[in-house]
Amino acid sequence: MAGRLARMLETSARLLRLLSLLQTRRDWSGAELARRLEVTDRTVRRDVDKLRSLGYPVHAVTGVAGGYRLGAGAALPPLLLDDDEAIAVAVGLRTASGGTVAGIEETSVRALAKLEQVLPARLRDRVNAVQSVLVPLRGKGPTVDADTLAAIAGACRDRHVLRFDYRSHDGGESLRRVEPLRMVHTGRRWYLVAYDLDRDDWRTFRVDRITPRAPTGPRFTPREPPAGDAAGHVSRGLSYAAYRHQAVITLHLSAEAAAEHVTPTSGIIEPIDDSRCTLRVGANSLDGMAMWVSLFGCEYEVREPPELVERMAVLAARLDRAVTRSRRE
Repeated sequence: MAGRLARMLETSARLLRLLSLLQTRRDWSGAELARRLEVTDRTVRRDVDKLRSLGYPVHAVTGVAGGYRLGAGAALPPLLLDDDEAIAVAVGLRTASGGTVAGIEETSVRALAKLEQVLPARLRDRVNAVQSVLVPLRGKGPTVDADTLAAIAGACRDRHVLRFDYRSHDGGESLRRVEPLRMVHTGRRWYLVAYDLDRDDWRTFRVDRITPRAPTGPRFTPREPPAGDAAGHVSRGLSYAAYRHQAVITLHLSAEAAAEHVTPTSGIIEPIDDSRCTLRVGANSLDGMAMWVSLFGCEYEVREPPELVERMAVLAARLDRAVTRSRRE
């Protein structure tokens, strides 16, 4: 949903710029609009059609090159979003008002209030219906600073080396120089995936522990993403690679069924066939890992490590003795 919302907002912003240009002078050629908006002529035609569908009287201008003119005297609708888009933005603002980004709660509420003022009655009713039953379950985890998010996002977009002070989990601080790739949001925390220039390797940083330094460094040429994509890299780090013990287990479940038990931050699911999948999981306790997998309610085999099989045998014997004693009593 985040990707769709971002594309939606980008399109709406471009429509606002197009509308603003059409209001600054009488006639515009398609080529001029395309150049000013940094898009293709086809995108201009599509955006003009979008404005027309929303009620804006954009007229075609005849002539050698042709062009567009914004008509006058019409009652222009106040919003450049269709029904579904308006609801998505309203719900997104409502969620952001109680989310993990510090400092935007009040801003989100103000933006939502302005949006609701221009929504038609039928849309206000739908948005209010969602809000009336939406109860956020807020955690007590760390929040990130909105300015920090903006600084990192700008460095990622513009491909500028980012310098920042980083606080590790044990409180130690270090200066980092990185080539930022992407930020990943897991629902509870924000992470930056970046190439650490001083350690010559990809690293994942918690954004709430980052304090950016200004200015940013020089531009860089993007590297091949780690293991295919940033989200997968973060998932592997959080669920597998960072732990003392790593296990590979064959579950007698389809990948879809296994996903009901395993989140992207607790394990990695790889389908084998329609009825089996591979689970890659990490933990600091072999006993805890064994007990967790046994709660899936399916058959499974441990492919590695052998130490996990040994701990499972110990636990199984302990459980068997407990059952035997309980039946005697």
